[in-house]
Amino acid sequence: MGLWLNGAVIVRWGVGSLPAVLGELGVQRPLLIASERWRGVELPVERRFHGVAPHAEGAGVEAALAALGDADGLVALGGGSAIDTAKAVSSRSGLPVVSVPTTYSGAEWTTFFGVRDAAARVKGGGGGARTLGVVYEPALTVGLSRAESGGTAMNALAHCAEALYTRERAERSDAAALSGAALIDRWLPAVLEDGDDLEARRGLLEGACLAGEALCAGMGVAHAMAQALGGRFGLAHGTMNAICLPPALRFNEPVAGEAIARLGSRLRGGDAAARAEQLGAIVGVGRLRDHGVAREELAEVAAAAAVRPAALANPRPVDAAAVEAMLSEVW
Repeated sequence: MGLWLNGAVIVRWGVGSLPAVLGELGVQRPLLIASERWRGVELPVERRFHGVAPHAEGAGVEAALAALGDADGLVALGGGSAIDTAKAVSSRSGLPVVSVPTTYSGAEWTTFFGVRDAAARVKGGGGGARTLGVVYEPALTVGLSRAESGGTAMNALAHCAEALYTRERAERSDAAALSGAALIDRWLPAVLEDGDDLEARRGLLEGACLAGEALCAGMGVAHAMAQALGGRFGLAHGTMNAICLPPALRFNEPVAGEAIARLGSRLRGGDAAARAEQLGAIVGVGRLRDHGVAREELAEVAAAAAVRPAALANPRPVDAAAVEAMLSEVW
């Protein structure tokens, strides 16, 4: 693939490489952290926890901690919810995490994580997870629904886009972001056309891998809006990113025009915001009102989004009024 690899993370392709990765890390008694969906999957892991909750809700994290026993490592199997649950457990236990992603979320690359408090309708989180290994298996993404495939891939595209203009961006993260965006742009329509196309699934997963590497450079206001919407309404993070990315790109263009133009050069049509909208339409993400978001709640969502770390790291300063204007654009 010609990708650069974070030296702190072991990356392998093919689920058969999982035992070797665990061996490299000295893990002998891993605990699998997954949802019920993956109870029947065959993996070389005896200790299993299948209580992952959507959006990595706090109750699921506590239950996973209680299931640790004598485990000396964690294997996260699933999408962002499973991986964030494992990362939250890792942060509190000090155990290493090897992720086997089954979506295109990119959560496997970062040490930070989100945990939703369903009662308070907010998404918090933390950092300090020991994300030391990733095993990619394209076959595990076959069967992923159209909505999950498209939504999580659009989340990966948002990772590529925002990594290009964060304060922590670097030449290597730029290279990963641009290459990842091109692969996502190429293979996402093919996956949506035929979800059983293993070549397309692998190509999209390669793009998501690069997007995850780029994500280590940080995020911006598109993610802040998606996080606030997900916390308040329990909406899918990828879908919210797909909706929020185009207005965020347009908002940031006055200060990050060169970076956004570079992104556009890797996407069909050359206009990054327009292509993001086009891909979102192909996925069928709709508008905020299509997901039950009431117009009168936008001000509170905006206020919550404007103080999130991703918004504070945005290259163009944002306040609640600016965020509300972006949310209104896609309402």
